Amino acid sequence: MEKLDVKLVALDLDDTLLNDDRQISDGNVAALRECAEKGIYVVLCSGRAEDAILPFVKRLEIAGKEAGKFLIAINGCSIFDMHKRQQIFCQKVKPEILLRTNEIAESYGLKTEVYTPDTIYYEQATKWTKLDVDLCGLKGKSVENYTDFLKQGFTKMLVPGEPEELQKLQKILRAEFGDKAVIFTSKPYFLEVLPPNCGKGEAVEWLSNNLGFGIEKAMGFGDSMNDESLIRMVGYGVAMCNGLPEIKKIARFVTDLDNNHDGVADFLKKHVL
Repeated sequence: MEKLDVKLVALDLDDTLLNDDRQISDGNVAALRECAEKGIYVVLCSGRAEDAILPFVKRLEIAGKEAGKFLIAINGCSIFDMHKRQQIFCQKVKPEILLRTNEIAESYGLKTEVYTPDTIYYEQATKWTKLDVDLCGLKGKSVENYTDFLKQGFTKMLVPGEPEELQKLQKILRAEFGDKAVIFTSKPYFLEVLPPNCGKGEAVEWLSNNLGFGIEKAMGFGDSMNDESLIRMVGYGVAMCNGLPEIKKIARFVTDLDNNHDGVADFLKKHVL
């Protein structure tokens, strides 16, 4: 079988590169190291903040190479160059959107959170903030004047809560903001508010262009709605076979194996390596 001409591989973490124990298997590690050895950029591309992605970067042991130096965080709002140790691309949600989202969420008895690369900030700790802190591996911190704090703008706001409540809130926020914000559920109990024209696909496009090849030479792996722009925009969109039907529908390829059976490595070996 003829191999695909791929210069960059962007990978979602949860339910894609990670198995259900939230680990990267030895098989997936080996395949991605082989990609980096061949000079193919390997870019972890997650809804998590930068510091929460770093343990997975360390597991791959490719950050020292040119091909392993980038990561994409907050669903595409931030691109980080680990060699320069700096953010090279950043988009923020406008303060007025954050304040209004917080106001509407509060009226439904829900609390919001915002992110920096290493900390989740909220007005008060709840079972939901604890869940998010545990899932992300970031620090959690309550802020006294939370509404004033929001006025500086942040890359992402998250509203955690019961899935049926969040579905209602998602409709309300989308109707209120239109194209001024990107709003979706990344997990059934996490509703995310991101800047407009911001997503994993847009971040990979920016990075691909800056590296001197177009997004048509990029491959993206994902399973969920926060991977939609990635799968749709890259030249080679790959949906996990355990992914959502909507994602499989827009993907150019679907893996033969799921996230618990080295689905990423299996696909790369067959089509890229």
